[in-house]
Amino acid sequence: MPTPPAPPFRAEHIGSLLRPRHLLEERARHARGEISREVLTKTENAAIRGALAMQARVGLKLATDGEFRRRSYHSFFYRQLGNVSIDTVGGHDAAGGNAGQRGEQPSAVIGSRLQWTQPINAADAEFIKANSKLVPKITIPGPCALHFRGGDKAVLATAYRDMDQFWDDTVEAFGRELDALAKVGCSYVQIDETAFAKFGDPEVQHALAARGDDWSKLIDTYIAVTNRVLARAPKDMAIGMHLCRGNRGGQWHAEGSYDDVADRLFNALDIPFYFLEYDSPRAGTFAPLRLVPKHKHVVLGLVSTKSGDMETLDQLRARVDEAAKHVDLDRLCVSPQCGFASVETGNPLTAEAQEAKLRLVVDLARKTWPDA
Repeated sequence: MPTPPAPPFRAEHIGSLLRPRHLLEERARHARGEISREVLTKTENAAIRGALAMQARVGLKLATDGEFRRRSYHSFFYRQLGNVSIDTVGGHDAAGGNAGQRGEQPSAVIGSRLQWTQPINAADAEFIKANSKLVPKITIPGPCALHFRGGDKAVLATAYRDMDQFWDDTVEAFGRELDALAKVGCSYVQIDETAFAKFGDPEVQHALAARGDDWSKLIDTYIAVTNRVLARAPKDMAIGMHLCRGNRGGQWHAEGSYDDVADRLFNALDIPFYFLEYDSPRAGTFAPLRLVPKHKHVVLGLVSTKSGDMETLDQLRARVDEAAKHVDLDRLCVSPQCGFASVETGNPLTAEAQEAKLRLVVDLARKTWPDA
């Protein structure tokens, strides 16, 4: 039998999908105490089965659960590790604003030490395996996402007296979660460390400096911490890193190219493939891809999830050809630039447009690579 293809696949998607209206309604009823957790879980299960069927229908080789059990991407994971909020704006959980505009960067509040006490996503991986023939992919935040949103000040405010202890706890928590995923047969994980894509934004650099952080030194710190997590990850687990500049209700949090981070990102970080946002001029040119070493792959995030405006196959193929001037075509793949619903309220497009965009990604891959 031929060896099954290994991640990354030629046609990828980043993770979150638009929640069906019925699921949102049932979640609101559960929050009001009108239905039980059991009833909500049944609704979630049915919605996820529908999402899995859609991913198979468009021709993808991987599947996520659409993150349908999560209210927001980051908060779901980190709140399992302690008294932590990562999505705070003005003292409240962040919400979407006007699509197409820069949104305020959420901040973190760390009220306790981080501690992994039980598997966070293992049951999700098992559910995908039980309900789909596609390869399950689990998405988790990157190990430095919490620090990026709060800095040393948030870490040392009440929970910690020592930064080394914070990083040790972070590495331990992420390592134990990856082990738990491996134990249930999950071999494909995507970590989202969006900070790397934001370091090139002068506004972000200034904000970091204002809180006492040198953005360039943070790059080295974050690479070192992430490499510690990767070093203890199960050896047969495929792990890629997704980078974007914010994705909340069609809004974004940063702009700027990869130039300032590319050399260290591609050569010092011990990760085999990257999901890079490239759906708008805010991401800069493909030139930094010349620094990607020959043993690594890049998934080009060319299709926008921020609106329902449809790209064309010819436009996207031209973009792939442009990127291939800097990195071998055989080491490229394609995807949307981010998920469709980093928070449960989703981005401003329809489920029909979402499916059409995913099908377009698959069509682009099949037109470009014989093995797609």
